[in-house]
Amino acid sequence: MTKRVAFIGLGVMGYPMAGHLARKGWDVTVFNRTAAKAEQWVREFGGRAAPTPAEAARDAEIVLACVGRDADIAEVTRGTDGAFQTMQRGTVFVDHTTASADIARELAAAAENAGIGFVDAPVSGGEQGAKNGQLTVMCGGRQPDFAVAEPAIQSYAKQCRLMGEVGAGQLTKMVNQICIAGLVQALSEGLSFARAAGLDPGAVVEVISKGAAQSWQMENRYRTMLAGHFDHGFAVQWMRKDLAICLDEARRNGASLPIAAIVDQFYAEIENMGGRRWDTSSLFARLERSRNSV
Repeated sequence: MTKRVAFIGLGVMGYPMAGHLARKGWDVTVFNRTAAKAEQWVREFGGRAAPTPAEAARDAEIVLACVGRDADIAEVTRGTDGAFQTMQRGTVFVDHTTASADIARELAAAAENAGIGFVDAPVSGGEQGAKNGQLTVMCGGRQPDFAVAEPAIQSYAKQCRLMGEVGAGQLTKMVNQICIAGLVQALSEGLSFARAAGLDPGAVVEVISKGAAQSWQMENRYRTMLAGHFDHGFAVQWMRKDLAICLDEARRNGASLPIAAIVDQFYAEIENMGGRRWDTSSLFARLERSRNSV
């Protein structure tokens, strides 16, 4: 089994993901733009820190990355010190960034020209999923490249599936974000309605969560939402980034996303409330502010 890997990007998600690789016995070299974070990771998990993505990737058979945006993944792959500069023919690059399908296809074409495999593999499960090694990973790429990458991905995944050709992973993640946006808004409206109606929202959820209304968001977020705590997971600023990708793709493929578009604007209102770093369940805070101002 391939053992030498590199992991680029040690943020909220990447740090524990790389840690799971180390715990599972992989020989891990890491890179992070803030070098102190990479050094901290090495102290905790072992392995090595590299000064550039190119140096991290030099001897790796699989290179994995989890960064912020399209521009970031382009920089750490095709930039002057990018991983593609040193990766050897026959190695595989795995991109866990939630990015556009376009950048996935562009990077896959560049990788193919260099004899490198490419898998776009965005993840779902949030910070807790990363810490617990329970992420859902949606992949796009060629089957042989996926077969090389899958053992490494399984170090932090509860579900890992090849969804189709390059870009299919990103498109699947877009579906995921579209669904989450609608679910969180619906849950927020339900909780706000329960309070307005004089019901005990917690008791309401305990009842309806045993029926058709049940969802992960309901089970895991209703208590913190009712308590006004919005520091549990994926930030509004990142959800808006993802919804922008979804809406842009929908304009190209002709899909109608009226709810996603509306929820994106609701998140813009939350940003104006100072909630840029609040988690996505803060849609409830917007409704409660409106209800209390009446």
